[in-house]
Amino acid sequence: MIRRIAHLDMDAFYASVEWLRYPQLKGLPVVIGGARRHEDELIERLNQERPERTWTAGDVADIPVDFFPLLKDYVGRGVITTASYAARAFGVGSAMGLMKAARLCPQAILLPVDFAEYRKYSRAFKQVIMDIAPVMEDRGIDEVYIDFTQVPGGQREGGRVLARLLQKSIFDATGLTCSVGVAPNKLLAKMASEFNKPNGISIVHEQDVQTLIWPLPCRKINGIGPKTDARLQECGIHTIGELAAREPAWLIEHFGPSHGAWLHQAAWGLDERPVVTESEPVSMSRETTFERDLHAVRDRATLSVIFTELAEQVAADLQRKGYVGKTIGIKLRFDDFKIATRDQTIAEPTADAHRIRQVAGQCLKRVDLSRRLRLLGVRVGSLSHASDVPAAEPAAPLTESLPLFGQPADQSTSAE
Repeated sequence: MIRRIAHLDMDAFYASVEWLRYPQLKGLPVVIGGARRHEDELIERLNQERPERTWTAGDVADIPVDFFPLLKDYVGRGVITTASYAARAFGVGSAMGLMKAARLCPQAILLPVDFAEYRKYSRAFKQVIMDIAPVMEDRGIDEVYIDFTQVPGGQREGGRVLARLLQKSIFDATGLTCSVGVAPNKLLAKMASEFNKPNGISIVHEQDVQTLIWPLPCRKINGIGPKTDARLQECGIHTIGELAAREPAWLIEHFGPSHGAWLHQAAWGLDERPVVTESEPVSMSRETTFERDLHAVRDRATLSVIFTELAEQVAADLQRKGYVGKTIGIKLRFDDFKIATRDQTIAEPTADAHRIRQVAGQCLKRVDLSRRLRLLGVRVGSLSHASDVPAAEPAAPLTESLPLFGQPADQSTSAE
């Protein structure tokens, strides 16, 4: 039986979920990012500014388009979580600063994020898939790999019949569309799912590699990042076909034994990775980007509160999902956009907020904090199941009195 692997990717997932709530915005340039959603505040503002009727949470589909805030009026340090296809046409994309995006597409409507709603729809579309094709690998909130090989319809028309069934079933259950690529392996399926967006199906067979894959730029291979791509271009390699033309020995010489061999296989569309139905998280983290740059001395109290909240959030994530971790770390982004990370491994794994904050605070002592901070994050790694670890004694309640940097403020490095 021919191996058929699908990559299913939801179309502009966050924006599409928002259109279910605000159908009046469908087709318009929409950017999602910045603050978290507070629905009560929206309704309160509606009743203040549009008093011609009494607004409730059930009336959001009737909100006039001109009521929504525009990207051009945004002031702050937030970044884009996602953008609709209409906004992407202006060069706006995820992880871009909202202020920069405002210069590219000032007329875009700006919506705050609603992760609870996105997770709800993520669970819904994945359940539809599991009911039809249960060999599924979860790759994030809006994408999965599926093994079509032995599923009814998975071989018909190269997998197109089953892909159509999944698209229709997901749309009927959620109102959302998705794009599906079906190929002999995960590498090619991932590329194929981008061929015909949105709401498209693309089929790739082994014999299609030279005609469909080789003309593409090397960056289309999942795993070739900007640094590798730049090195390839310096060597005159711009397309996957040009990469495939290089001898394996040459690639190994220039990119190392492991990476060079992988580049050769990827260029020829070879990938034996299985669809993994259960995977363990490597780490859990929480981070926040500040609305303004903060300094370790002058903004000590504010940073301490944020630091505590991050530790509590990571601890809550670990406890909710049943994990403990031994490696605790921090992430800092400074005002010059440089990033510093530090971590420390402890003897006993933990999911306790007090312990996480304590060890993360020790990590902070190993960082030069003279520069202003844009971002602060806390991470716990080296995870194991809490059920496999003997229960620890409960720690003392986490309080704000714990020092952020472990020394009095007047001993900290002063501002530049």
